[in-house]
Amino acid sequence: MRIINAAILLGMVSLTSACGGGGGSGSTPTTGLSSATSAASSVTISSSLPSSVASSSASAAVASYPSYNTNPLAADATGMGSTAVQLASKIKLGFNFGNTMEATGGETAWGNPLITEAQIKLVKDSGFDAIRLPVAWNQYANQQTAAISAEWLNRVKQVVQYAVDNGLYVIVNIHWDGGWLENNVTRAKQEANNAKQKAYWEQIATHLRDFDEHLLFASANEPNAHNVEEMAVLDSYHQTFVDAVRATGGKNANRVLVLQGPLTDIEDTDELWNGMPDDSVANKLMAEVHFYTPYNFTLMTKDEAWGKQAYYWGADFHSTTDTERNATWGEEATVDELFNSMKTKFVDQGIPVVLGEFSAMRRDNLTGDALSLHLASRAHYFRYVTERANSTGLLPFVWDTGSLLNRNTLTVADQHVLDALLLGAGKVSSSSSSAAAQ
Repeated sequence: MRIINAAILLGMVSLTSACGGGGGSGSTPTTGLSSATSAASSVTISSSLPSSVASSSASAAVASYPSYNTNPLAADATGMGSTAVQLASKIKLGFNFGNTMEATGGETAWGNPLITEAQIKLVKDSGFDAIRLPVAWNQYANQQTAAISAEWLNRVKQVVQYAVDNGLYVIVNIHWDGGWLENNVTRAKQEANNAKQKAYWEQIATHLRDFDEHLLFASANEPNAHNVEEMAVLDSYHQTFVDAVRATGGKNANRVLVLQGPLTDIEDTDELWNGMPDDSVANKLMAEVHFYTPYNFTLMTKDEAWGKQAYYWGADFHSTTDTERNATWGEEATVDELFNSMKTKFVDQGIPVVLGEFSAMRRDNLTGDALSLHLASRAHYFRYVTERANSTGLLPFVWDTGSLLNRNTLTVADQHVLDALLLGAGKVSSSSSSAAAQ
């Protein structure tokens, strides 16, 4: 059976709004950026988007922009000695700051607070090795010149500095960003989008050039390529990204870069993606896929004619009384099959794979024994996915918008899931959480 791609079905679900570009935490996006609080910043974020910003829709296409690679540096290998494989070995568990720096309307528009160093420390202290930082750029850029707001470049740099100062690896990408790239992987948009991709990455890469190998760049988020022709267009977007970053020189000449498979869907990636971009340096590229399988269990919020929501996942976690809510596909064997396909296609060829997003929603409509079984099966899901990712050479990054780590109170909001993640990553003994260890 063909695995259903979550990005197609999701729409606007707060748990994983990255997949559909929707809002977060049940909030309504507001206009403008929120002012930075004293906890957040030496950089002041203005209360509105730059006045020169026009519509961020993909229709605002410009075929060429000024070059922003105005001061390329000689290659600098200092602090950049790890290959992609060596760097991957240092990341057992990653965390997504979802619904924040990619939010339409500003960093706090989808209900999360501004990212602070205290939040970064919480991530570190909770056992994570790395952060994936989804970022929007297009809404902060002049649509005629593609010049990104200096305030926003500085704000992103500040957050990256927090992560690096705390010993975390961090992936900065161009996220959904209004869909200008990922909803337009087409021949008609190819020239205009490559021009914008080049202009944006020249600026991002130059501004963040001095960070060592703790910083990785990622070309896109979930690019919607569905066939061979669209995959060829996506290949061109990735090549433009690699060329633009490398041309800025300095540490960027040796930085590890991450490229996304079509739809970041494992099956589509296995079928359609048959070559990495040309690179001026060897062994510095990673691939990226996402995982929300089975959709019925991870994201589905209402029953449909084609299938029902699943509350219980895993061979040993099926209900004997609520049998219609047991997962009927996409369980352990499917995880093994899909992850092994990425191992064969990429990992065994020396190309690590970032599992850039995975999660599963909590079903709070349940009570009593049904809720207990659901929570146990959900913990098993997080543990199993994390464990199998690590054993096959995938780097698991859990998606979170505040339900795992509460960024307002700086506390762990779901210890059950955190224990499962840590156990799957081999970071704690099985005795530390009997529920997660089941």
